[in-house]
Amino acid sequence: MAEAAGISRDLAARIWRALGFATLPDDAVAFTEADLSALRRIRHLIDAGLLDERTVIRMTRALGRTTGRLAQWQAEIMIEAVLDQGRSGGGDFTRVMDTVRRLLPDFEEMLIHVWRSQLTAAAGRLMSLTELGQDVGPTRLMLAVGFADLVAFTRVTRELDEPALADLVEGFEALASDVVAAHGGRLVKTLGDEVLFTAGEPRAAALIALDLVDELKAGEDGPDVRIGLAYGPVIPAMGDVFGTTVNLAARLTAIARPGTIVADGEMAEVLGGVSDFDLVKLRRRPARGLGVVQPYVLRRPGRER
Repeated sequence: MAEAAGISRDLAARIWRALGFATLPDDAVAFTEADLSALRRIRHLIDAGLLDERTVIRMTRALGRTTGRLAQWQAEIMIEAVLDQGRSGGGDFTRVMDTVRRLLPDFEEMLIHVWRSQLTAAAGRLMSLTELGQDVGPTRLMLAVGFADLVAFTRVTRELDEPALADLVEGFEALASDVVAAHGGRLVKTLGDEVLFTAGEPRAAALIALDLVDELKAGEDGPDVRIGLAYGPVIPAMGDVFGTTVNLAARLTAIARPGTIVADGEMAEVLGGVSDFDLVKLRRRPARGLGVVQPYVLRRPGRER
């Protein structure tokens, strides 16, 4: 395959591993004409000077990780949906595979459409930062970072059965995703009972946090959430964000009481003159690994302190 594509065997193996696939025996019949076409495309990109080998591996790893999670997630949803519809009889595997074959063309077309739309949205977020005067480079950006954490999740896991727990986690992630997207933010990742999001402007991050608290408690039995917000430089890498600002947002989440939002001094300074928010200064306190910090409780105007 490597010889037919005109690339080294070492690079072909690195691409295969970066995609997340297992190393196979030399005599395994594992590749198709589509694999060969993909390798040839990569060779053309390298030969044209559009990408170097390091960038190819990084892009391939991003593709493999993202599509791997997407495929697993969609497969779980489809298998559950198909099996729920056919509880009356057997032939589960045949029914699932038949449904997949019928849906695959539409899924492929939708995947390309959504990817293009997401690429446009990502470029738009970076361009908006440029308009705010930031130097959008590969090392750091000024962003508002938020951590939202479900309260007493460990206790809840002991009280709920597995299907109910899965519904709680999926519902939390779905609500967080909708709220973050509505205000132009980005849901960076989810960790079961916790979500990490970013926004280019502190005001957008504050509105996301307030809406998350309100919408999770829309029903009397809704779960409580606590949120930490921080504004400052972050390092973007592998679709994630890193740095002191991210760590500070996580530490502020630990300070927050159930149903409250705690912001750092940078967020408070930017939001202090905005009528949409009420900020209450708390006593200074230590944050693990970050020294003493000055936290503020963020509320909508008119809420009880």
